[in-house]
Amino acid sequence: MSSLRTDNDTWDIASSVGATAVMVAAARAAETDRPDRIISDPYAKVLVTGAGSGAWGFIGDDTFRARVAEQDPEVDALFEHMGNYQAVRTHFFDSYFTAAVDAGIRQIVILASGLDSRAFRLPWPAGTTIFEIDQPLVLQYKSATLAAEGVAPTADRREVPIDLRQDWPAALKAAGFDPGRPTAWLAEGLLMYLPADAQDRLFAQVTELSAPGSRVAAESMGPHDPDRWEKARERFDRITAQLDTEPMDITELTYEDPDRADVADWLAANGWRSEAIDSRDEMRRLDRLVQIPDSGDQAFSTFTTGVRL
Repeated sequence: MSSLRTDNDTWDIASSVGATAVMVAAARAAETDRPDRIISDPYAKVLVTGAGSGAWGFIGDDTFRARVAEQDPEVDALFEHMGNYQAVRTHFFDSYFTAAVDAGIRQIVILASGLDSRAFRLPWPAGTTIFEIDQPLVLQYKSATLAAEGVAPTADRREVPIDLRQDWPAALKAAGFDPGRPTAWLAEGLLMYLPADAQDRLFAQVTELSAPGSRVAAESMGPHDPDRWEKARERFDRITAQLDTEPMDITELTYEDPDRADVADWLAANGWRSEAIDSRDEMRRLDRLVQIPDSGDQAFSTFTTGVRL
């Protein structure tokens, strides 16, 4: 279990779980700058810049990467993997939404949306409504930052400023959500920050709100080997001490719960047709798989999708 999380903890964009959203946006900004990019997020950089200084500053910093490669090539390979993974994950869920709207779905819910910019950067069909659920300060930051740049959403975007541990279904419906219409749900970069029972409760609530034909997509992580993770942490600590950098340790924010349900199995048992894809297969398909020494099978995530029956 996380050593820093509490039942009623809150955060803004530069602290706790909120800061991980800046890290992810920084990875999208770095990918967007690549000539061989597989996703494009023109708003990621401004969202990162507005968040001030933090551990995210080393992402996309070629000078930093060169120094890391000189000190420890295997740690540099891990940094490369992390950037590639974020790009592939974004690509996968972008494609998920494209398929959902092609199937006629016009109601979208992004759970714990963070600095997700899909409501601004994807070409949504007319009549699409996107509900973004997250902590109030996180949503306020994103809206204010993009509005200051003159950036407008490409769909009817509605904020639902509430913690997912509270009565978010009531808040969602109060914002105009219609449980009678098919919905495309997304839980990206979320489940590892929830205890196992909270994950089950979240999917039960999603199921209750989902009309037949609704879709859901989620990213899930397997439990990490503690010995392998500690060795990796020691290498990170050694490198960052030498380079006078202090990256964020997200394991202090996540929940390692051996009783966590497999998402695909849970969905299949609760009225959904589900499919799970190993993230390595998707990375390999997009030619972004990096071999990481001594990584182990559980170090990689799974992308799960489901259709409500």
